[in-house]
Amino acid sequence: MSVFAGRFARRNAIVTGGASGLGQQVAARIVAEGGTVALWDISAERLATAAAEIGAAHVEALDVSDPHAVAAAAEASVAALGKVDILVCSAGITGATVPVHEFPIDSWQRVIDINLNGLFYCNRAIVPHLLANGYGRIVNVASVAGKEGNPNASAYSASKAGVIGFTKSLGKELAGKGVIANALTPATFESPILEQLPPSQVDYMRSKIPMGRLGEVHESAAMICFMVSEECSFTTASTFDTSGGRTTY
Repeated sequence: MSVFAGRFARRNAIVTGGASGLGQQVAARIVAEGGTVALWDISAERLATAAAEIGAAHVEALDVSDPHAVAAAAEASVAALGKVDILVCSAGITGATVPVHEFPIDSWQRVIDINLNGLFYCNRAIVPHLLANGYGRIVNVASVAGKEGNPNASAYSASKAGVIGFTKSLGKELAGKGVIANALTPATFESPILEQLPPSQVDYMRSKIPMGRLGEVHESAAMICFMVSEECSFTTASTFDTSGGRTTY
């Protein structure tokens, strides 16, 4: 892990999905580079473990699809941290891996509730605090599936397309107010979320990547850490790819 000493000094971050995978790696880098982090995740047990490993200052166990829980967590985290400068929304699920005409309605609703509605609730709760500071960085984790669509993953693809559109809208709303909002659109990378998919689906997604391999979580974490740093000062309402050449737009 390459660390830029002090890059996040005096910066406080909230990271959703922060107890494992990409969220945890991003949080770990922010702490290692001088920042303070609050982790949000659905599992209290995983949160406790992750917080101890990386030195998180605060944790909130919640389901981001519950807007009341998100609002309460936002107030608690801001109170614990003193202020918030950075929001990284990486909580997400894949849902069923079946054709549209066989897609379970409850799985569709759950994917949209977590990946899109939950992300909206988190942004809605935190943006006022960033505006009050006159400074902020937001990264909403989408996917190349939101640009291209993956067969047998309609709910996931639709939710991530929604994240991209939402972030473009938000970034334009906040432009000129000191708050920058962008989306990350990674190709498939090694993470616990792959455990939700059959091997055939993972093999398909690997076959679409010109580099011929899955991404590594530290590659996307490094990109996010640039996106939430002060250096990312003139790009907003946009997408950053870590796709091994799969998407170039």
